[in-house]
Order: sequence, then structure tokens, then C-alpha cells
Amino acid sequence: MGVLNQIVQFLLSLSILVFLHELGHYAFARLFNTRVEKFYLFFNPWFSLFKFKKGDTEYGIGWLPLGGYVKIAGMIDESMDKDQMLTPPQPYEYRSKPAWQRFLIISGGVLVNFVLAIVIYSIVLYTWGEEYLPTENAKYGVHCSDLAKEIGFKDGDKILRVGGEVVESFFQIAPTIVLEKAYTITIEREGRTQEIEVSEDYLPQLLKSKYLFLPRSPLEIENILENSPAEKAGFMVGDKLAAINNEPAIFYDEFITAVKSSAGDSILITVERNRVNQNLHVKISEDGTVGIYAAAAWKFIELEKNDYTLLQSIPAGISRGANTISNYLKQLKLIFSPKAKAYESVGGFITIGSIFPKSWDWQSFWELTALISIILAIMNMLPIPALDGGHMLFLVYEMISGRKPSDKFMEHAQVAGMLFILALVFFANANDIIKLFR
Repeated sequence: MGVLNQIVQFLLSLSILVFLHELGHYAFARLFNTRVEKFYLFFNPWFSLFKFKKGDTEYGIGWLPLGGYVKIAGMIDESMDKDQMLTPPQPYEYRSKPAWQRFLIISGGVLVNFVLAIVIYSIVLYTWGEEYLPTENAKYGVHCSDLAKEIGFKDGDKILRVGGEVVESFFQIAPTIVLEKAYTITIEREGRTQEIEVSEDYLPQLLKSKYLFLPRSPLEIENILENSPAEKAGFMVGDKLAAINNEPAIFYDEFITAVKSSAGDSILITVERNRVNQNLHVKISEDGTVGIYAAAAWKFIELEKNDYTLLQSIPAGISRGANTISNYLKQLKLIFSPKAKAYESVGGFITIGSIFPKSWDWQSFWELTALISIILAIMNMLPIPALDGGHMLFLVYEMISGRKPSDKFMEHAQVAGMLFILALVFFANANDIIKLFR
């Protein structure tokens, strides 16, 4: 059911974004009295799932969810309709319009995607507000991933500054290290302040890691699996960790480390129950688990929430959209860095679909839709023939030089661009498949 939820959310999000993107092209075309011959959600090679014609335009839904398109009369696009280009230009055709009108028609989809992201962010902030963990509120320090420990961090370290600057939100620490190249981290360890230098050689691993740090928190049992080692040992919901093998320990990461290192053996766990300590001998399973679920860290660590009025949500939505655009451009730059090896993390439809939660959550859905809208806009602006950015580049050249590229040149550029895009799509989705078998 979880995977099905992800698929449905992905397809719904993609449908909304593709439809509105193409609507941007369509609206500007209509504004300048340019004929639109087809308006399709998803591609329709060989057949359509649904279609009807109204006026000069055929509207429909294709069966291949790789995007959508509007076929504008007198334009060399993915349809490669060369016959139309052999006839004399008509007043209602794209090629008969001034360059500035053609530029707006082409950029309409990208503009809609940017505006849509800001509108969604504003509505999300107004409806749900913004909840986050201030870095200073991570009072127990961090729980380190194996990568963080390899770099030199320890469980319990408190992050004070990253690159000399205080990072307000805890979960922005790792992105700041990577995107800002802030490799000097100031920490507090056992009451002393010291600095850890993160080598740039770790950048490929940082990009691939699921997390670098999590907020450290005490262990309190929230649920116990039936017939599990924990149930047989006498653990109860509400028990709090107090010691392991008579050594004081209260944190979840200490418990996990001890359990995994004792797989197949027995250990002594001391829990606090109703303010009284009790010793429990538990036999660890061969896979290094005991069958408990811990209470979420937020039970022990105070989150903060910003609420917004309708008027406040608009500039906040613009600010969030601008920050998202900036961060994505920095991530895109890393793809072209051989040292970062970010190209190995490029993913296709499986990667995009997997970012949606397995249980339906409207706030997450809309936030992710806004993010994908920005990604779609930026990717479409890349100066690659066949993408909006390629057409925009040629139009800028025409407006500056006063010379229009020939139809033959545009045809060749379109074919080259389409082949390049297909290669990128193949590469991204091949990466997804390779990851499934690793």
C-alpha cells in the first residue's frame, strides 16, 4: 500500500505540473492569436486514452506519462512537422509572430512553474505553518552516521557553527556543508570547543548518504512486537533506558550499538519503570534486534513553529521559493564536478517517486510538488535544443543579431536535442535500476 501511495502521489503531482506548464505555453499562444493545434497531458504515440476537438485545437490525454505538449502551428517542435514549414507562413502561425511574442510563448511554461511553486509554498505556510528543529535545541547533541564517525564526529557532539556561521535549522547542517562548501565545523565535545575539518574527498559520500547527523535522544519504549526478545525479557511500553551491562546509558544510539554488537548473545538492560530501576536479561536475535519501537526524538527535543497570516505567507513563500531555486542550482552545479561524482546520484522516475511519503500527507505532497515544479522549470531552461531553454537561446540570438536561424538549422538542432534528452532520461533511469540491485 505504501508503494502504491507513492506512485499515485507522483502521478498526481506530475499531472498537475505538466498540465499547468503546457497551459502556460497555450495561454501566451492564445494571447497573441497563435493557433494551437494540440494540447496533450502525457504523450500519445500511436493512440490517445482520451481526446476531443474544440475549435482549432485537439485536447487529449496520452498514455505515456513522460511529460506533455502543445503543438503550436508554424513551430518546429518535437512533432517534427516539416510539411507545414514548406507552406507560406500564415498570420496565425508561431513563425509569423515577432520574436518577443515567440519568446513569451516559449517561456510561458517555465514562468507558470516558478509562480506555481511560490503560490504553493505560500499556501502551505499559511495552512500548516513551518515547523523546524533549531540547532540549539538539539540539547543532547547529534547521533552520527557511520560516515560522520569516519570524518571525526562522535555521538553527543553539539554543532555550534558550520563554516563559521550558525545554522538555524538542524536539518540544514548537512546541506550547508555540501552546498556552501563549509568544511570547517565548530563543535562542543565534553564541554570543550573544537573544530573538525571535513575533507572535500568526502563530498561523493556526503551526496550519497541518507543522513549525516540525527538529533540524539533518550530511549523510551513506545511499542513492543509480539513474541519478540523484548517481550519475552519483560520489557514494557514506557520503559526508559538507564544502563547497559551495568554501565550508565540513556540514549537510543547507545542501545542500538550495544544490541547490534551482541547479536545472538544476551545482555543486561536496566530500565527505569515508574521511577524504579529494573534489570532485564534479553537474548538478542541473530539479526541484532530485540523487537522494540522507540518514541520519536520530538518527545524529548523541542521543535519550533512559525505561523503565518495570509499577508505574511506571500513574502515567506517567495523567500522559500528563492532559497529552493538557489539550492537546486548549487546541486545542479555539482553534477558537472568530477570530484563530487554527483552524476552517480542522478535518478529517474523511481528516485523522484520515492521522495513521496508512503502514507498520504497533503502537506508533504504540496511541498514536494512545489519542489518538482522548480526542478521542472530549471531543467526546461537549460540551453538544450528541444527544451524551452534551447528555443529561448535561439530567440535571444535572433533579437540581438536581427537574424533568424534557418528552418533547416532548427530541424537539425531539434533532432540533436531530442537525442541528447533521451540519452539523459536513459542514463537517469538506468541509475535507478542499478541502485535497485546494489
